[in-house]
Amino acid sequence: MDAGVAAILGAAIGAAGGVGGGLLTLSTQLRSLDAQHRAEEKRWLADVRRETYTGFAACAKQLSNAVWKASDLLHGAGGVEDWESARSDVHDAWTEFSAAAAAVTMAGPHTAAAAAEDLREALRQWELVTGTWIRAAIQQGTGHLAEYDRQFMAGFEAKKPLEVAFQVAARRALGTDT
Repeated sequence: MDAGVAAILGAAIGAAGGVGGGLLTLSTQLRSLDAQHRAEEKRWLADVRRETYTGFAACAKQLSNAVWKASDLLHGAGGVEDWESARSDVHDAWTEFSAAAAAVTMAGPHTAAAAAEDLREALRQWELVTGTWIRAAIQQGTGHLAEYDRQFMAGFEAKKPLEVAFQVAARRALGTDT
């Protein structure tokens, strides 16, 4: 073999080795960047979910607080103006809670969204019972209405396990249930 051909062949083999090594390095870097991107996306989703779930839980507590305040007014010496104000407060709290429930539905996963929807429905029923009780109190001039009070307490009992179910689903979604 001629020295010139050997040099060209050697250079070609060296170049092929260099290109192969470069491609291997590039492939490794791309896999590393992809893994880093997936990890950042997972962390971002966990942050979004944590914020969404926390907001949902806070709104649920605000709605519960507004409903209990209305109940206290209905049991106490409150009058029509107090009851109307309480009804407005309950409605406003419901509106915020409902929006927070929609955010959980969008943030997912399905298990957390389903648990949030179950709790949303239970709190909706509790909110409706409270509004009906307030309207009846306004019409009858008294908040001491045993049937509405019984329905109110049934609504309270119905929502308690659903709050726990949502918290469990949220912890699982966030990976904090260990």
